[in-house]
This record gives sequence, structure tokens and C-alpha cells, in this order.
Amino acid sequence: MMKKAFKIFGLFFSVIMVVGILAGCGSAPKAQLKVYNWGDYIDETVIEEFEKKYNIDVIYDTFATNEEMYVKVKGGGADYDVAIPSDYMIERMIKEGMLEKIDFSNVPNYKYIDERFKNLPYDPNNEYSVPYMWGTVGILYNKKMVKEPVDSWKILWDEKYKKQIFMLDSSRDSIGVALKMLGYSLNTRNIDELEQAKEALIRQKPLVLSYVGDEVKDAMISGQAALAVVWSGDAVYTKRENPDLEYVIPKEGSNLWVDAMVILKGTKNKKAAEQFINFMCEPEIAFRNADYIGYSTPHTEAKKMLDPEILNDRTAYPTDEDLKNCEVFEALSDVIKEYDRVWTEVKAAR
Repeated sequence: MMKKAFKIFGLFFSVIMVVGILAGCGSAPKAQLKVYNWGDYIDETVIEEFEKKYNIDVIYDTFATNEEMYVKVKGGGADYDVAIPSDYMIERMIKEGMLEKIDFSNVPNYKYIDERFKNLPYDPNNEYSVPYMWGTVGILYNKKMVKEPVDSWKILWDEKYKKQIFMLDSSRDSIGVALKMLGYSLNTRNIDELEQAKEALIRQKPLVLSYVGDEVKDAMISGQAALAVVWSGDAVYTKRENPDLEYVIPKEGSNLWVDAMVILKGTKNKKAAEQFINFMCEPEIAFRNADYIGYSTPHTEAKKMLDPEILNDRTAYPTDEDLKNCEVFEALSDVIKEYDRVWTEVKAAR
């Protein structure tokens, strides 16, 4: 009887162990991928689709400026795998050893990226980044509130628009606006030119309603201001929502930018990161993102799927003439402290 009892107990224990092991297998945590992107810069159904396809949980966070992203990543306070910074910040991160080289054999959809967006100065050998979106910085204005022609940055210094102007809460963009208004390069290393830009921004400050980020879209749609410095994709979106709005690249020129996907140094999920980048370059996915957020795509096949009305809109796809005085931001690592100082002094001015 005792042996029989032990056999029954042993059988019972074995069943419990097997059930426990199977249950443990069923509840094993899925792989995770941490993605850091600009706000309002993806069709979120795309994330859900990626999660289902690859059985990977995406932890998705957003930032408002390149500088905010850089500080968080550089400080080691976050272990992101994929980020989507702008050109000049990618150049800086490459120089500081903050990025992994991409194994492009795992990103076959890279073939769809337009050649115009390859071999650019921030990543000349196409080793660290895959272009995501591109665009310009310009002036969004309300045609009912601004009756004169808008063709120059100088209108942002016109007293008649006091407290009717939004500026970007971004050091490189706002300093770049002032530099272009003064006839200088937005990549200047000349300290005197930077000082002149600082004084111009301080002189303008009483006219500025607010320094803004993503919230500028709703504010302009609802008619809270007459003029705003915006990224072109935000202009495309706001023009859809309010036909009284129009966008222009000022004649002095502006910033032509590229945002690209990168893999952060030290990632433990490099293969998953490359799967994510490749997924984002699938033609249908690239189209859905471009269509949803309104920014210009560097993806040749996705562009073919866009509404002809968008393709013919110079806000989204400007002509060569529109871009003739535009520049791509450089990293300016040797003088970036001067840009930071200028911006700090502008924000502190009363």
C-alpha cells in the first residue's frame, strides 16, 4: 500500500510539474523593442501590425526636439533600441560613437529609398541610418489675418503682428530663422553673426505669442495666431484642416532636413531593430505613415501611392526653385556650445 501511495503521489507530482512547465512556457515574456520618435510622427496602427507580425512588444516614447532626445540618450537614462533623429544630430551621434552600424542584409527594403537621400553628408557611406521623412521649415500663415505677401522671414519681426506669432521651441530652428533673415548661413561658425541672430531674436521676443512644438498645429487650425514657424509636414496637416492657412519657404532660404532611423549603441535587440526598420520601409507601411502624418517620403514606391493632390502640393514636395537657398543642418560640434549659449540667453531675456 505504501509503494502504491508513493507511485500515485509521484504521478500526481509529475503531472503538476508538466502543467507548471507548460504554463510557464505560455507566459514567457515576449521580446521588447524600445523606439524613440518625434511626437505625432507615425500611424500607430503600424506599430500594432509590427507587434503581431514579429511577436515583439514595442515600447514607444516621443520627444519634442533633437536636443531633448540627445540629452536623454547621452545621459544613459534610457535604453532605447531605435531612434529617429534629424540629419545634424545623426552626424553628431556618429562622431560620438552613439550609434550601431546597420547590417543592411537585414534591411532589404532599403532598395526603395530614393538615391537623392543616400550618401548625404551626415552619413556619407550609408552605414548608420535609413531615411524616414524629409521636409523644410517655413512660415505657416492665416490668409484672413495676413493680407500682405508672405515671402520673407522679416515678416516675423513686423510690429503689427505683435503676439500673433508662434516660433519653434527649438534652438537650431529658431536661430536658423534669424540667421537666414539676416542673410547668413544657418550653419555659421562666425560668433559675430550668432550674436546678431541672438539680438534679433531678443528684439523679436515681445512679438512672440509662444515658443511651441507639436501644439502649434491645433493652435493655427483654431486661429490663435496669424503666423507660425513650422515644419512642412505640420503645414500639410493644418492646411487640410483649415483652408485659410498657407505655407511658404521664404526667399532667403531655409532648412532642408531629413529624419532617419538609427540603432542606438549597445542595443541588445539589434536584429529586432533591423526588422523594425525594414518593416517601416515596406511600401504599404511607408505609404501609410506618409499619408497619415503628412510629411514627405523618401520612399520611391510609397510616393507612387500618394494622392496626386499631395504630390502637386509644393508644401510637401517643393520645386528645385523653392529649395535653391535651402541648407541641410550640419552638426557644428566645434561651436554647438555657442548655439546653446545664444538660445539660453534668448529664452532668459525679458
